[in-house]
Amino acid sequence: MTAHVQWEQPAEHVGLAVIDRQERRNALTAELCDELRSRLESARGLRALVITGEGKAFCAGADLARRSADTEPGAGGLEHGGGDTFRPSFERLLDAIVNHPAPVIAAVNGPALGAGMQLAVACDLRVASESATFGIPAARLGVVLSAANVRRLALLIGHAAARDLLMTGRALTIDDADRLGIVHRRGRDARVVGLSLAEELAGLAPLTVQGHKRALNLVMAQGALGDAALAEVGALEAAAFASDDLQEGLAAFAEKRPPVFGGN
Repeated sequence: MTAHVQWEQPAEHVGLAVIDRQERRNALTAELCDELRSRLESARGLRALVITGEGKAFCAGADLARRSADTEPGAGGLEHGGGDTFRPSFERLLDAIVNHPAPVIAAVNGPALGAGMQLAVACDLRVASESATFGIPAARLGVVLSAANVRRLALLIGHAAARDLLMTGRALTIDDADRLGIVHRRGRDARVVGLSLAEELAGLAPLTVQGHKRALNLVMAQGALGDAALAEVGALEAAAFASDDLQEGLAAFAEKRPPVFGGN
């Protein structure tokens, strides 16, 4: 298997993970998610971690070309409970980021779209270059985000902004992201800014930084959805993944044309 995550420790107590699939604008696959998660979980002794993308994109989302092939009749690809391995691998990756004891920084060096923005939102802090853009074009494809990802986004930018972003699928400029509080720091080179912040965090009291991360996670989880609500959102997610509209959204994306959705 080709390695698509570069890993290094550029400074004491600091880890750097670089997503490297430039030919696909660093789009995610199940294998890449598992590889990145493994890197993060093996670095639990570090005090700060940075995730960024190689080249001009942070992450263009899930690899739609790969996933479109997985949704041929009988493949079970994107159907809930079928052969799709991307969604569980992606959710495990996000859980690993959220539950990692050390702060994880997303250094957004270009477009962070779909799963790419969800990846950035799951991180504790986000820095960005001036060329960064953010967006979740799920409504243009026919997919529904998991309850955990909707919740994280709404907690970060507020319910009104989250409704706008998810329902319209529009893209945000770096100025939009800055105004909404998505980005904590910005500069010409996101990797440089991210590593500078990571070194700053690594020089602070680790038990305090890690304790505050855990405390914040616990506080934000107090209003978490109950079992019934989780089941309802899961059913909506499953229905979207099994819909004809998803097939149309993927086909339109591949054919570079506007989708025509039928609502089924």
